[in-house]
Amino acid sequence: MTTASRRTALSAAVGLAAGAALLLPGACAKAGASEDVSATEDLMREHGVLRRLLVVYRSVVPLLRSAPDKLDAAALTEAARLFQTFGEDYHEKKLEERHIFPQVHKAGGEAAGLVPILLQQHDRGRRITGFILAKCGAGKVLTGDAEPLARALESFATMYEAHTAFEDTVVFQAWRKSLSAKALDEMGDQFEDIEKATFHGDGFDMAVAHVSAIEQRLGLHDLARLTAPIVA
Repeated sequence: MTTASRRTALSAAVGLAAGAALLLPGACAKAGASEDVSATEDLMREHGVLRRLLVVYRSVVPLLRSAPDKLDAAALTEAARLFQTFGEDYHEKKLEERHIFPQVHKAGGEAAGLVPILLQQHDRGRRITGFILAKCGAGKVLTGDAEPLARALESFATMYEAHTAFEDTVVFQAWRKSLSAKALDEMGDQFEDIEKATFHGDGFDMAVAHVSAIEQRLGLHDLARLTAPIVA
């Protein structure tokens, strides 16, 4: 059975409760319409969720530096936990490190040379996530913790923006080209099975719902606010 015929998208419930399915046991998603998504597209759209979390990280930095006591630290904690569950524990460990990087390393070339750096950045990112959770876990950010936390969020965002860009444009493309059409299709099926087993439903839809709720909570949901000003 092909990825196209097997892939079923489950619609996410609106709001934080749906996104919390990534973190809380017993939550589930509703069945929805089917969609045709290739393995590489699936990986890249998961990166889209992570990039939205990076926007959250960058957006809270000014408030951290000016009035850390006014920051909704619980919402920032949720963002870091979502990055941990969806990005690190699932996307990085279960897909990239277990399946993609070994195949890319075996194939050789430019992409293979990036693998050690990407692995190092995975490890560094997990350490920074742990740091964020430690600083925000009490539900507030202490004034003395604000600047180190601000720097950590900025450096993490800078690193991971480049990290995902190189994966999307070099590593994932090399991985796709190293596989036959049949093997790529089978990997798509396998990735779908891993996703459903991990999240008991469509992890992508759940993650999108969760990050949307975090954006709403922090007042970061209006995309228009990021429109660049007119240059005179």
